[in-house]
Order: sequence, then structure tokens, then C-alpha cells
Amino acid sequence: MTTVSTARDRRITRALRIIAALTAIAMIATIAGLGLVWVRVHNTANPAGSPQSATTASHLDTLRRSAAPQPDITPAAKAKRTVAAMSMEERVGQLVMAPLNAGTDPSSLASMIRDRHVGSVLIIGNWNNGVASVRQATDALQSYAPANIKLLMTTDQEGGLVQHLQGAGFSTMPSAVEQGRMNTDQLRQSAAVWGNQLAQAGINVDLAPVVGTVTVPRASNAPIGALNRDFGLDAAGNAAHASAFVLGMRDSGVATSIKHYPSLGSVTGNTDFTADGILDTTTVLDGDVVNAFGTVIADTQPAMVMMSLATYQAIDASAPAAFSPTIIDGYLRARQGYQGVVTSDSLSAAALGGISPDQLGVRLVEAGGDLACIGAADYVTPILDGLNAKATTDAAFAAKVTRSAERVLTLKYQMGLAH
Repeated sequence: MTTVSTARDRRITRALRIIAALTAIAMIATIAGLGLVWVRVHNTANPAGSPQSATTASHLDTLRRSAAPQPDITPAAKAKRTVAAMSMEERVGQLVMAPLNAGTDPSSLASMIRDRHVGSVLIIGNWNNGVASVRQATDALQSYAPANIKLLMTTDQEGGLVQHLQGAGFSTMPSAVEQGRMNTDQLRQSAAVWGNQLAQAGINVDLAPVVGTVTVPRASNAPIGALNRDFGLDAAGNAAHASAFVLGMRDSGVATSIKHYPSLGSVTGNTDFTADGILDTTTVLDGDVVNAFGTVIADTQPAMVMMSLATYQAIDASAPAAFSPTIIDGYLRARQGYQGVVTSDSLSAAALGGISPDQLGVRLVEAGGDLACIGAADYVTPILDGLNAKATTDAAFAAKVTRSAERVLTLKYQMGLAH
């Protein structure tokens, strides 16, 4: 009984499998037939090359492209990718501004730019032979730089006693005090004219204007008031005129550096020439003097902020402003929101004479600064060497070098100097 039942069950199972297979084949054939019918109908209704077919293909192509991840092409993103492809020595070079003094052959900086990767040049001294002479020098300097990353070409063209470039094609600029007597519209228009002259000479950054407010008797304020380098107004008026100057220069395609943060208007000594009398005892954070810088930053987003070499007793008595993380990272960046390039006043100045040259750039970058401005040619190599040595042995410092290089390259992309 069991044997017969088992045989019968097997026959039934085989039959069911055959039926299932035949059903599956029939379904597949039906689906295929429907597909062929759909293709025929679709192709008949929309033959290849028809407008609807082309439109559908174009739409699908657009969808595919929009679905694909797009590269970030903002200046900051491009800078980040460029810096990532650089060696550490190349990154360090972007943090150094080397000087070319009047009468010096531009070829003297060829090796610094080609081999040490210096990314910025300061045109300094009394260049009295006009626009064409300066342009010849700046063109030569740019020819030493990589084709895809050109130089920041800077100078001090404030007006009055501080106008490094003169002669044919350059206006005789009034002092900042005289500029302060103009209304802001007039100043912006004038700054655009002066900026156009700089652009014709190959200068792309003017290390001006002075935003600091003189709070002591003018004659006693050696670096600013005695030289009429400020606008001669209260903090609010100085900020308004500084913004007009920045915007006028920008109208002509020239970037600017406001200075000397957080103000040199309350000291007696000139940091360029002495270490005496450079302790500011009155300037405070959140006061009108420092807030003037914040106003210019908010209104114009200047390309650079230049740090003072004075020390500020009520803010950070332990270091000059250029070497103070409290001032740079803690206040300028964190509180006033400035994320652009922070440069120094000349690191070869007398005010810093007690610090070993190879540590000057290191201290600037450690504090949050980016670009070492150097007024004396013999300081360039030790500053480069010091930065490279520190970056080689200190990973945290190397990360700061990288971040500073990214800020400098972001500016270059914004200015069309990198591509």
C-alpha cells in the first residue's frame, strides 16, 4: 500500500512541475510579445530622429548630468584642491612677501620665486620713473611665477608722504588727512583713478588705507599722526573714508589691505624704526577704535588686514599684535568675522629686532596670520627656512601652514591670479 501510494505521488509531482514550467513559458512569451508590440508602436509613433524622440533623449541626458555629482568651483574649494597638490615648501612660499627695492634688478628675486616658491612681492622704495618703469619690473617678476599661480604684487600707495610709486602716469596723491576732507563719493572716485594707475603698472594690491584713529596729540604719534597717514577724523569717519578708498580701488581691479590692526594711533614710537614707545596702553577690544576696523570689514570685505607690530597692554600684553592669537584668531576672526588673508607689517622692522629672523614667520602663522610681509631682502631666506623647519617637525603647525596657504590661494582665485 505504501509503495503504490508513493509511486502515484511521484507521478503527480512530476505532472505539476511540467504544468508549472509550461505556464511560465507561456507567460514569458506573452510578455515578450507585448514588449515587441510596444516597441513597434513606440517606434512607429516616435521614429528615430523625430522631435519627440530627440526631446526625450535630451531630457534623459539632462537628468543624468544633473544627477551626477558636480565639483565645487568656488574660489575656496579650488584653492583647497590646489594646495592639496602642493609640497609643503610650495605652501610655505605662498606665505611670504619678498621686497624689491627701487633700483634693484627684478632678476634678483628670480630664484626666490622659481625655487623657493615665494608667492608675493612688495614693491618698495622710491620708484620715480613712472608707470612704464614699474610695469617693466612687475612683468619680469610675474614671468618667474608659475603660469597657473601668479604673484600678489603689492606696494604702499597711501598718498602724501607715503607714495612709493611716482613719475609719469602716477598722480600726486593727497595725504590721507586731505582725503578725509573729501566726501566719501569723491574719495571713492579718486581712489578708482589711483587704482587704475596701479593696475596699469602691474600692481594688484595696495597696502592701504590706514584705518587707525589717532587718540594722542598728532605730533607725538610718530607712525601715523605726525605723517598725516590717517583720515584725521573720529573712528566712524575714518571707517567711512577707509571703506570708500577700498571700494574705489576695487572699482579699478586693485585689492587692498586695511591697516594697522588694531590701530597705531595711540603710540609714540614708529615700529619701523624703534622698539621704544610702542606699548599701547589705551586701546581696548569692542571700543570705537577697533570697531572702526570691524565696520570696514563688514562693509567691504577687504582682501587683507595688516597687523600692527605694537603691543596692546589692555588686550594682550604678552606679544605684538602680529604675534597675538588673542587678537588675530580670538577677535579679528572669531568676533569680527574676518576670514580673509591676514598679513603683517614688515617683519624686518626695528620693533621686532629682539626676535630671531627665522622665528618671525613662525610666530605670525602660529598666531593665525597668513602672509609675512618683509621689507628687507636679507630676511626672506631665514623666514622661509624657519617656516619650513617648523612645518617639517610639527604636524599641528604644518596644518596651520596649509590653512594659511588656502586663504592666500583663495584670494588669488578671487582676483583671477590663479586658475
